[in-house]
Amino acid sequence: MNSDFSGKDLTPRQRGYRWPAEWEPHAGTWIAWPHNEQTWPGEFAHIPAIFEQLVATLLRWEPVHLLASESTIAGQAKKQLQPVASSAVHPLHWHDIETNDAWIRDFGPTFLIRDSSSESRNLLAGIDWPYNAWGGKYPPYDLDQHASKRILSDLEVDRFCPTMVLEGGAIEGNGAGTVIITESCLLNANRNPGWTRSMAEQVLQDYLAAEQFIWLSGKGLKGDDTDGHIDQLVRFVDSSTVVAATCEDPSDPCYQPLRENLELLKQSDPIAGKGLEVIPLPLPQPVEHEGHRLPASYCNFYIANGGIIVPQFDDPHDELAREILQTCFPAREVVGIPASKLVWGLGTVHCLTQQLPAIHPSDG
Repeated sequence: MNSDFSGKDLTPRQRGYRWPAEWEPHAGTWIAWPHNEQTWPGEFAHIPAIFEQLVATLLRWEPVHLLASESTIAGQAKKQLQPVASSAVHPLHWHDIETNDAWIRDFGPTFLIRDSSSESRNLLAGIDWPYNAWGGKYPPYDLDQHASKRILSDLEVDRFCPTMVLEGGAIEGNGAGTVIITESCLLNANRNPGWTRSMAEQVLQDYLAAEQFIWLSGKGLKGDDTDGHIDQLVRFVDSSTVVAATCEDPSDPCYQPLRENLELLKQSDPIAGKGLEVIPLPLPQPVEHEGHRLPASYCNFYIANGGIIVPQFDDPHDELAREILQTCFPAREVVGIPASKLVWGLGTVHCLTQQLPAIHPSDG
């Protein structure tokens, strides 16, 4: 039986939980099947096939948990995915959970683990952050608001319920207590009006066991509707190394704010006695649709058990991005997923996935 905990209860940190790094072993990946045509207006017909490729790639390395409501979209999803699942190395698990959209990174739970030596049998838990669709931009989002509770109930794990509005794409961590965040998301009046840095840091200390904070402004990616999600700007690749989005064209409006991000990262305090190493990861050339600049960034990659899935934009920088990430993750296979159509929905691979940590290294 799982339990729900709010602010009056012991915090996850007090109970011995921490937020693991994405490269730590997974028991699987969660995905929500796409069905909202308004997310990709005029391009939705291309999206299911891209999701099929994403799921097929993930199933090479780990199980996949798929949200697909039986009453509306499961039939379509099964028709698309059962041929893939029948020959996959790992299982595809179906969950009859309704959603408004597919961006499970943002509305899904943030999973926590604690050491297997803990006296409690509950080694896995989840945080159900309040969710309001990036500041109320895209109603309705009532089904997405309740998805985390349903997921944690299906897993039969404890559920922690903070009061700070937060999306999963707004936090980046190294699994050892350092998190990178942006003021434009966490302190935005459309999410947490009146909140200060210290208030947000206290929540992240209590719920993620965070000890060190690197704050960025959140500026730098033209076309971003999230107000500055960190998973489009900076990603940890090990406990003291990040890749950071950069722009090579001084005339591009992304150029200066991304340079400022680089400088802030280089000036950050040491992590466990080591200076933070910053590896530039150049943006693709501007990706546009119907005259709109889209938030295309190679930082929106996903780390799976056996590989890295990186968005590709039919751009000369695609190969460079794969090479840089292959150097960062020499033991994993780097695989590209076509994202020129995906990004019309204003997000790509990382936004569409949520890792389920393995309780023991042998899991998954």
